[in-house]
This record gives sequence, C-alpha cells and structure tokens, in this order.
Amino acid sequence: MFKSFFANQGLGPDFNEVSAWAKRRGHVFKRERDGAGFVIDGQLEGVPWRLEWGPSQRPYIAGKELRVRMELGLPPDLQLLIVSRTLMEVLEKQAFEQFTESNQTQLGDTAPEETRWLVMFPKIAMPSKPLRSTFGGVSSLPTEGPAWIEGPLGHALERAGNTLLRLSPPFVLMTLRGKLYLRMELASADETDVAAALALFETAGTEAQRVGNARTADPVTWAQTTSTAWQPLGPNGQKRS
Repeated sequence: MFKSFFANQGLGPDFNEVSAWAKRRGHVFKRERDGAGFVIDGQLEGVPWRLEWGPSQRPYIAGKELRVRMELGLPPDLQLLIVSRTLMEVLEKQAFEQFTESNQTQLGDTAPEETRWLVMFPKIAMPSKPLRSTFGGVSSLPTEGPAWIEGPLGHALERAGNTLLRLSPPFVLMTLRGKLYLRMELASADETDVAAALALFETAGTEAQRVGNARTADPVTWAQTTSTAWQPLGPNGQKRS
C-alpha cells in the first residue's frame, strides 16, 4: 500500500530502468517510501495522467498491479468497460454465486463497478475473432461501446493480446465519472511493460475522447454505484478517506 512518494533508495527493487525511461519521456517518477512501488505522472496532449505500480486494490488481482488513470471530462453516463476474457468469466461467476447464495435481486454496494457493470449493461460485440477470444466488454450506451473499440483501440488491444497481455492476466479498461482507468496484474514492472501499458492507455484515452465528443444522444440515467474505481492518493501519498 502506498505510504509516500518520497524515495528511499536503500529499500526495495531497483527501478532505475523505469525511472530512466520516465525521465526520457519527460514524466515525473517517484518511489514509494519502503521501495515496494512507484508513481509516474505525465500528460497526454496537456491532460495529466497518473500511473502507479504497487499492491493490488482489487481482490481479483493477486500481488502487484499496474494502474493508470486520467480525467477526460467525458459525459458522466458514458460508462464503458473492457476486461480480459478470463477475468470476465471469473467476475460473472462470482456475481451469479452471490445472487443464488443470498437470494438477492441486485449486487451489494461492496461489489466493484467491474462486477456490477457486467450484470447491468449490454455486452459489446467485439469486431474481430482475436478480440472475441481475448476480451469481453459492456457499455451503458448502445452505440458508444462498439465505436470505442473499433479502429485504433481494437488494433491496440489485438497487439497487446500477443505481447503485454499474452499470459491473460486480469485486465480492466474502463471509463467512469468522466475518467479513464486501466488496471492489470503485473508481478514485476520493467520499462517494456510500463511503456506498453501506457501506450495502450493513451490510445484508449484518445478514442474515448473521440466517442465522448461525438455523442449527440440524450443522456441515459443509470443507477449510481457507491464504490470507487480508484483509491485516491493525497499529496503525501496516503489514501484519502
């Protein structure tokens, strides 16, 4: 768990490769105090993003995860989700078991958005066989989901399925409350994986912005979720309440 972004170079793994890569790209690299993780801050066309690698914030990710977020100012009802196929099957199974074991008619507030949305929203038809075999997705709006994944993002996901995500780790790409999030299981972080994840995230951000800007339909009202896709960090690295 992140405690501080002030470096303690005597502890933890060596992140010199990732730090050097970040500096070459003009990003700001910070280590966690106990050396177990790091944070990178950067911008995409003037819009700030934050990348973190450290202990998982989701029960379906074991050990360490890489996560990236960016505020895009998307329409609040534009809720898009793409997950790895294996993770989708796990989350859907868990949701079904929760329904049947407790006789509930809806998931509890403790369930993450990823699980809720897989139950609530229509599935996105993946435009190619490689995407269908590797990913699944849902969208709160009928046309925006397919529009997001067609073209550059779909191609980027296909490439990632053969490289960054070739071992089918738990993977989530989603828009929520105007922001874009990427989350994936990553036991160790090196320059290649961090750069590949960020490139995929930037493509997803560009395409989400395109879809958001093109929206002309009236907003659709959906039930609000109370859990958060990200546990925010304060200036000193502590999670905000």
